[in-house]
Amino acid sequence: VISAPAVALLLLANNSGQYADLGRKKAMLYGMALIAVSDVGTAFAAGLPPLIVARLGLGAGRSISESGERGMLADLAGRVPELRGKVLAAQQATVALGIAIGAPFGGLVVEQYGPRASFLCVSAAAVVALVMYLFLPETVVGKHDAIDAMDSSTIDQSNDDESAGDWNNLLQDNRWKGLALCQCGASFGFAAKIATIPVLAADTLPGGAIGAGALLSAAGLSGLVGAPVGGLLTDKAGARTTAVLAGVFSALCFAAIPFALSPWASVFYGDGVLLEANGVELGAQAAAFSALVILWSIGAAAQGPALTAVAQELAP
Repeated sequence: VISAPAVALLLLANNSGQYADLGRKKAMLYGMALIAVSDVGTAFAAGLPPLIVARLGLGAGRSISESGERGMLADLAGRVPELRGKVLAAQQATVALGIAIGAPFGGLVVEQYGPRASFLCVSAAAVVALVMYLFLPETVVGKHDAIDAMDSSTIDQSNDDESAGDWNNLLQDNRWKGLALCQCGASFGFAAKIATIPVLAADTLPGGAIGAGALLSAAGLSGLVGAPVGGLLTDKAGARTTAVLAGVFSALCFAAIPFALSPWASVFYGDGVLLEANGVELGAQAAAFSALVILWSIGAAAQGPALTAVAQELAP
């Protein structure tokens, strides 16, 4: 059930990208509408089969909507290439802010009304986003309208460009292979965080699940630091350099977490209480764990604009 959206994203990514090339705004609208409907279906699913169908629908909606969103972002950033990093960083910082706000709000809704209610909240947010999409301009000419105005030589060139964007052709280029491998690694790291950090945080931090939720919110807020730093470095030092440096930094922080939680690590930072507020004590081990998670999130947020900028630079 948890992996169903990812399966749909994988299977539909290529077709969704091709559809988004016909019109960014249309893809964003239709995809977001499917997200809203799918989350309503999740909230009211009466059994496992309809739940899986709803989650697959969510992945399909995300695939279509995010293809249009990223295409529009690339179009807008391409108009000011010297500010590409800052534009991408602003978008990612906004996403981080949404996560930081949504995580505690979702936890409150779940506590008060149950888990199904949280999906209705997501659907409501999707409807709001859909309405806001209506006011965005289209950044590409409709492909069919454009073809009507083309002569035969231009149509041949358009077909060549479309063929160049095919996955099979792209992956013959070592640069795209490297970028795809890097993105897979970044996604694997994110999945590892989602699977392990909440469990470790609940066992390590005071307050259990509440402490884990607070740490995840703090990690989301750290994107407001990492994304602008990544955007600035992308514009100043280059996208590839930034992607490598941020990736190495975040990987080292994430890999250090098991060592920070090991029993013998207390030899280095002791067992004392670093902070106490309202009867809640934060020990040295919990503080070290929290710091590494936040630093990992900053590095991952800094790498995001750089990877997107590399992809935009290589796009045919």
